[in-house]
Amino acid sequence: MFDRRDLLRLGTAGTLAAVGAGAARPARATARDVSEADWRALARALSPGASLFRPGDRGYAPLSIPFNHRYEAIRPAGILACATTADVAAAIRWAGAVGLPVVPRSGLGHNYAGYSTTTGLLLNMSRMKTICSVPGSFVRTRRYGPIQVAHDAGTVTVGAGVTNGDVHPLLEDAGMFVPTGRCPSVGIAGLVLGGGIGFSDKMFGMTCDRLLSTTVVLADGSVVQASESSNPDLFWAVRGGAGNNFGVHTSFTFAYDQFAGNVAFYSVKWSIESVQPVMAAMQQIATETLGDSRFHCRLGVGTAGQDPGAIRDNANVNVIGQHYGTVSELLDILCPLLRIGTAEERERNRASVREVTPGTASKLLSATTPVERFAAKSAILTPDALLDDAQVKAATDLLKAWPGSGNADGAGFAMFGLGGQINQVAPDATAFVHRNAAFILAAETTWADADPYSVVRANLAWLEEFYDAIFPLDRPRHSYQNFPDPLLDDWRTAYYGQNYERLVTVKREYDPAGFFTYPQAIGT
Repeated sequence: MFDRRDLLRLGTAGTLAAVGAGAARPARATARDVSEADWRALARALSPGASLFRPGDRGYAPLSIPFNHRYEAIRPAGILACATTADVAAAIRWAGAVGLPVVPRSGLGHNYAGYSTTTGLLLNMSRMKTICSVPGSFVRTRRYGPIQVAHDAGTVTVGAGVTNGDVHPLLEDAGMFVPTGRCPSVGIAGLVLGGGIGFSDKMFGMTCDRLLSTTVVLADGSVVQASESSNPDLFWAVRGGAGNNFGVHTSFTFAYDQFAGNVAFYSVKWSIESVQPVMAAMQQIATETLGDSRFHCRLGVGTAGQDPGAIRDNANVNVIGQHYGTVSELLDILCPLLRIGTAEERERNRASVREVTPGTASKLLSATTPVERFAAKSAILTPDALLDDAQVKAATDLLKAWPGSGNADGAGFAMFGLGGQINQVAPDATAFVHRNAAFILAAETTWADADPYSVVRANLAWLEEFYDAIFPLDRPRHSYQNFPDPLLDDWRTAYYGQNYERLVTVKREYDPAGFFTYPQAIGT
């Protein structure tokens, strides 16, 4: 057994060697169990570009607070701003030696359930920002109305600290495209490991579907490549098996497409009085275009405010998206929607339909996830289990009765359209099992940092009641793993369905001691 006396006696080199493959690991420690000499040993093992922060150090506080402030009280014993894969490997070996848990954070810490927080060692990946592209030699070119797409035009490799916002300029400046999410500050790592939805996934697949290979540091500190030809079982698992389950990823290589031309964009909105016809029309459109890879949509119903009058007045229903085709084609698809509402709403909504560059569409479709404090519950909706009028009415009534908060992001639900290329992949081809869906539904509530606990309690109780109003008989069997819900009972089936047992098998092979863990980790 390797213990702290060995760490002090052997120094850094001894630490890293003694916690190699197959070494027994001590029981989980707390920050108090780790000595200053231990922390100095870790610091000596790092590259010049890395930084280690402890409580009280300058730079610790801003890195310790997650984007979701709901979990800001969970403070790490130390924060390692990693610069290289070797830094990550050294940190994992060290943490195994002293018994501290390790959690990576690729973005700002958006996780709905707080799973990118820890009282152990937080690996901040934000310095690993490299982006490197390589053109391909064989390209399939196809035209979709005003846009020409060179499919599989090359590969792009990104570091684990790269965010959606970092890769969007590739599209805006060079016409290079990998399907990513809409929130600029979300890390690519968390996005791809849980699946990855956005406004081009029907056309080009989910983010995980474009992954070609990834570099992973395992629980023993060894570094492996996962791809179709190298560790294929691990490669299967990381495409939808969610983050912090099998190792810490330090880079990802994706296939990219090359764009030339424009797309059709739309953003339409109504007062809440139109929610019934809009929901009916939009769900019908989504069903009819389920197999049409070119049409993308997000349907939202929400409100904001602190008093009942403002909450009722702000309640609205909206749809936003894009179409890889002509404006005329998009107008035909949206025709049932564009007939709804007041004359002013109809005029405004029709005027929103226009041709723009893919880069402009990317900016128009971007939105930051809720700020300050938030919680969510999700559901996978299949074409035969969409929301009926009674469900929509019940949800709308509860929305108008939202208790309110000081957070301008408010509350409501969103439905992200699926289908197209997503559903062309078999449910067991990757760990992402949700391949027969029409929508991912996310019900959400937010509150402000300054709100009293009574507001927090009221919002969390309302979210449960709101979700039950949408699904009064039986809650859906499946949920989206990138919108984790800490209160979800059968999360194993909800997130992973028939793929869970295979995920457990992969977990036992690559992390047999369960070094990487959290309340909804594979194998717990």
